[in-house]
Formats: sequence, C-alpha cells, structure tokens
Amino acid sequence: MNGLEKVGIPGREYLRDSLTNCSDPLKAIEEFQVENGILLPSLRVMLPLLDLHGVRRLQFHTSVLEELKDKLLGQIENLGKLDAGVKEAKLKELLEKSFPVIRVPALQPVVMAILKNLEHVEDDYLKQIVAEKELYQNCDVSVKRQIWQEHQGLFGDEVSPLFSQYIKEKEQSLNQMDISSNFFMLSPRQRRQNPVISELVKMIGKNLLLYDTTLQFLRTLFLRTKNVHYCTLRVELLMALHDIDVQDITQMDPCHKFAWCLDACIREQNIDAKRSRELQGFLEGVRKGQEQVLGDLSVTLCDPYSINFLAMSAMKIMNHLISTEQLPRGNPILTLILRMLNLGLHAWDILNSQVYREPKLDSEIITKFIPTLMALIVDDQVRNVNAKLPPDDRESALAIIEHSGPVAELYEHFLAEDRLAATLATYYTFQVCKNRDKQGIMRVLGTLANSQDNRALDGPFMHNLVAYFVPMCEEFANEDFCTVVFDEFFLTVLPQSNVAHQLIKLLWHIYSSLPPHRLDSLMKTLSSFQLYNETSRTALQKLQEKVADHQQSTGSRRNVDSQDDDFAVNVLKAEN
Repeated sequence: MNGLEKVGIPGREYLRDSLTNCSDPLKAIEEFQVENGILLPSLRVMLPLLDLHGVRRLQFHTSVLEELKDKLLGQIENLGKLDAGVKEAKLKELLEKSFPVIRVPALQPVVMAILKNLEHVEDDYLKQIVAEKELYQNCDVSVKRQIWQEHQGLFGDEVSPLFSQYIKEKEQSLNQMDISSNFFMLSPRQRRQNPVISELVKMIGKNLLLYDTTLQFLRTLFLRTKNVHYCTLRVELLMALHDIDVQDITQMDPCHKFAWCLDACIREQNIDAKRSRELQGFLEGVRKGQEQVLGDLSVTLCDPYSINFLAMSAMKIMNHLISTEQLPRGNPILTLILRMLNLGLHAWDILNSQVYREPKLDSEIITKFIPTLMALIVDDQVRNVNAKLPPDDRESALAIIEHSGPVAELYEHFLAEDRLAATLATYYTFQVCKNRDKQGIMRVLGTLANSQDNRALDGPFMHNLVAYFVPMCEEFANEDFCTVVFDEFFLTVLPQSNVAHQLIKLLWHIYSSLPPHRLDSLMKTLSSFQLYNETSRTALQKLQEKVADHQQSTGSRRNVDSQDDDFAVNVLKAEN
C-alpha cells in the first residue's frame, strides 16, 4: 500500500513501526483496527455478526472498498460530462488529493479515471507516469495522447507494431493459395473496417500533431522500403477519420478533398465529367509555396487500389473509343487519368528527391503507345468475331495471320522504358486473360518480363494475373501455351521478389493439367531456387506433397490401364 502515508492514512511503514516499538503486539493490532477500520457506526455493529459467520475482516473490507470504488468511478464519469470549466476545476482538485495513491493497485483505477476525464493533465503528473512503465501502460489512450505529444519516441513504439501487422496482413492476402478472393474486391469502406485502422484512429483521436507524426512515419517507411501498402494505409487512415467526421484533422489535411473525391470514384467504379473536373482542379490548384502537397497527392495515387481503379478506367475508355472510332488524344478524362497514374507511379521518386513537381507526361504515350495498344485490342476483337463465323479455312487463316503477329517494336519499347506504359500493358494483359483469349495472351505475356522497373511484377498485379490463369487450367495441357507462360514469363523473371511464390500458387491450382515432363521440370526449378520467405518454403513443401500424391495416383492408373490392355490382347489371341 505504498502512497497511503502521503494522504495521511497509516500504511505499511506506520504498522511496522508500531509493532516494532510496542510492548503488546495484539493490543497494538486491535488499536490499529479500531482507528483505521470502517468508522460508520451502522456498519461497525455488524462486525461481530460477520465474525460468527466466519467472514474475514479482509473480505468484508475488500467488498466495501469495491462497492465504494464503483460508486466513486460512476461519480467521476458524471463529472466528466459537465461543462469544461466546472469539470476541470473539480477533477484537478480530486487528482491533487488522490494522485499519491496511484501506485496502490486497489485505488489506481480511481486515479486513472480522473486522468482520463481531464482535458489537460499537468506536466508534473505526466512526467511521473512516463517514469514508471507500469503506470504508463495502464493509462487510458486519452492520457497517452498528451504524453505522446512530448515523447514521440513512445508514440512510435506504440504504432510500429500496428504498421507491421497491417503490412503483414496485406502480404498474407496476396500470398494465400485461395484465389477466390480478389485482392481488389473489397470496397473502400470495407477495407477501412480493418482493426489496425480502427486502433490508429483511436490512438490519434482529434490530435493533429499525432496525425502529422503518423504520416511522417508512413512517408519514412515508404521511402525506406518502397512498399506501396504504406500508401494504402495513409489513404485509409485519412478516410477513416473522414468517416467519423474528425474535422480537426480532415480540414487541415490538404489531401482530404482530393482523397475523398477519388474514394467516391473508386466506390462507384466510375469517373464522370464532374468528378474529373474536381480532381483536375485539385491537381492544378497546388499553390506556390505549398508544393509539398503534390508529394502527398502522389502518395495517395500510389495506393495500389487507386492505381488499379485508374488503370482499369483507362482500359474501359480505350475500349469505348474503339467502339465509337475516336482518338485517345481527344478524350480529356483519359488524359487526366494518365496524369494521375503517372503522378502515383512516381511517388517514391518525388519524395526521395524532394522535387515537388508533377512528372511530365510523355505526349507520345497518348499519340503513339495508346494507339498501338488499341490496335492490339482491335486485333483481339477481330479474332473473336472470326471465331464465331461459319468455318472457312482460307478466310480464318488470313484473319488469324493478319491479327496475331508479334506485337509492334514500339509497344515493347514503351513497355521497357516507361512505367506508365508498363502499367497500361499489364492491365491490357489482364483484359485478354479475363476474356480467356489464348492467342492474345501468347502474343503479349512475354513482353511483360521486360517491363520498366519490373512494374508488372508488383505483388497485387501478379496476384491478379495468377487468379486469371487458374480458370484456364485446361490450356496448360498445350505445350505452346506453357512455353509462353513459363519459359517466356515466369522463369525469365523468377529471381524477382514475389514471383516464385506466385508461381507456386499457380502450380498449386493447375499442376494436374500440366504435361508430366513440364511439371517435373518446374518442380525441379523451384526446388533448386533459394526461397527466403518462410511462407513460400512452406507452400512449396505442401505443393511437393500434392504433386507426389498426384504422380503416384496417375502412375497406378497407368499400370492398371496397361494390365487391362494386356488382358484384352490375350483374350483376342485366345478367340483367334
């Protein structure tokens, strides 16, 4: 009971001195009980009766203490609902009298409740709390916020595990073997229900300083790791605060209205003329002296969910332009989407160089690359229409030859040199995969292996690619398709991060469709490859077990079929 003496209540030290210096210890104990027991006459007369029932004094006093403590906590909560001026004065007076007993476990909840309901806790109290780890850990988050303002290192210690948990969850969702749940399937509001986001919102409250500190942590981590999931976390945190209307923060974040508008577009899966004007106004409304805002806008656009939406919107517009026979340069919404994509794809460079300028959009992307990409889409459409016409060997052969040749050198050049072109090419590949266009896949998949900065190999996009391949498992029985998918793409880029795991995931679903020699070759390659990720090593081990079981069962069936053939031959010989 350390601390009782400080508030005038005899405690451990007093009792020890009394027992040490007294002539009759039993009498000293009896006097201590009388002086420090419950003083209410109405309760004191009950003690002999409780003694007769075998109720110990400690049990009785503890029950009374708990009852009084609950009532006191209720009164403190009621005080916390009063007007600020009245509340603060009364709570400060209570805190001054009770803080010395904060280290008494039975009384600590009362002191913590007072601290929790105070708008501002004086520095002297906060210093004592910080000095003792146990007191700090038991504090309410509202008290910790005041501590974190002066001790940002402690705040960093609190949020770092949450950041790590968030990134781990994202990586797990990309690495799971189940491809039924599309990474981009969840709506923005569903994603913001993540417990990590909820905990961060609770920790930040309405404190602008802590919000800015969190954003600085996220920028630093993004620069250090290049992990785009930190960009997602930045966007989701801002929009979670928007959802609960924390205007103290959202009104001060210069990205809020831009992120809000983009979030609405993603939710509706559409950018109309009105929203495009708003987004363009935000991009072009960055004032002189506020150029750093452009860095935050680029981080918002670097979020994989934003890139996915913008790239899909660009592909949708290109398909529409083909059907209406229009040129891409005349579509202002497509131009805006390309600008935003380009800004997002350069986010790391902008933050790293601290040159806060919108990267120039190469005009040839619109005048040369996109027309080339649209020509490939037209080829796909021609082949698709041709496949539905009555068979005519000569005409079919001409159509296939004319619209199935190698992609133009210009296409490959842009894909290798420009990250925006590489992203658009990736989503064009998704389109042909979604349409299960075998010819289209074989035509362009290998070119992604040379994409600029390996943009096509980013985790979310590789996850999508595998998800599109799995429903086409019957095509993997064809050697020409396997050559393109494995030899020209997966095995070419295998040393890149994340690719090995995605190859394991693909084989997990289609191994039974592969020719035996191809399956053996791929398994040997993966077995000899150095996997640094424990998740990948575990997945490979399980895949090896599945393949071994499959090969054993197919081998048994071959033996049975062979025996049946031998039996049939013998029967025929006997009949003859």
